[in-house]
Amino acid sequence: MQEYTAIVKRAGDWWIGWIEEVPGVNCQERSREKLLETLSITLGEALEFNRQAALAAAGEGYTLEKVVVAT
Repeated sequence: MQEYTAIVKRAGDWWIGWIEEVPGVNCQERSREKLLETLSITLGEALEFNRQAALAAAGEGYTLEKVVVAT
């Protein structure tokens, strides 16, 4: 299981948020709880889409390697 950082704030009647580490993953909802749920779903979909796009771009003859980021 991986962890990501959601930046969350209230904007009038809405809660808005985005995932710090993944550009383009952003949502808005009427409640904070629903926003976090929607961000999680949207992040999962974005990661899967990116994974499939990367594999398709690789074509044949590739290997998969784990990469660790030291912070």
